[in-house]
Amino acid sequence: MIESRTFSRRLFIAANYTLMTALGLLCILPFIHVWALSASSAGAVSAGYVTFWPVQFNSDAYRLILNDPKFIRAFGVSLERLLLGTILGLTMTLFTAYPLSKESGSFRSRTVYVWYFVVTMLIGGGLVPTYMAVRNYGLLDSIWALVLPGAVSVFHVVLLLNFFRGLPKPLEESAFIDGAGHLTILLRIYLPLSLPAMATIALFTMVGHWNAWFDGLLYMNRTDNYPLQTYLQSLIAQPNILQITNLSEFLDVTERTVRAAQIFVGTLPILIVYPFLQRFFMKGIVLGSVKG
Repeated sequence: MIESRTFSRRLFIAANYTLMTALGLLCILPFIHVWALSASSAGAVSAGYVTFWPVQFNSDAYRLILNDPKFIRAFGVSLERLLLGTILGLTMTLFTAYPLSKESGSFRSRTVYVWYFVVTMLIGGGLVPTYMAVRNYGLLDSIWALVLPGAVSVFHVVLLLNFFRGLPKPLEESAFIDGAGHLTILLRIYLPLSLPAMATIALFTMVGHWNAWFDGLLYMNRTDNYPLQTYLQSLIAQPNILQITNLSEFLDVTERTVRAAQIFVGTLPILIVYPFLQRFFMKGIVLGSVKG
């Protein structure tokens, strides 16, 4: 049956497409503008000629930041944090959500643990107690100070918990009949079926770790241990960021072009990861898992 579209329906569709296109442009155009600034000459940027395409193209700003050892070091710290934080966060979220997804008859203390986690969403420990805990555990100036305090997100646990509770019960029951234990069921059945939820949580975790800057400023006493976002924030606070290397004297750069290049390079890894995780955002992956 072919849907007959009235004038009001066509008007709504046109307005919807226009609005979505405008919102998309509002998101992508600032990023394109930053890239254009980073790849333009200092004179063109200072004169205000650059909009969404480089003017008098040059890559001196990228040469400058790639020759800055502190920037490379901070980039490496962020990559290390991203890798460790994502793996640890997914592992702990998985092993926390699985037992909490069981019924109270199977896990008699489930309600107590659930409320224990929910309370942490409503009441935080505070900045000073958190800093004291990190310091007393000897984590200051280490990568673990950026990873361990936020390793378990209760919001992610709730998402995965609800996903597990929505899986068909006969899957678990048939596995128990075949002699499988909880660990086997988790790794061989629940984990493959929860790839969309795990990919979503992984994306949230990676974006959170990559964009975080305040904990690096709080827990790192040495600037050499700063993650990338903390390092960029410290550069913005400096009166002249071109003092980072003597190479700036021989390059056609300004503070705006260097900052734009740093922002572009700092955003690029997350933009690269998005398309690879997008393929897991699908529905109906468990359809047909149980046959009647």
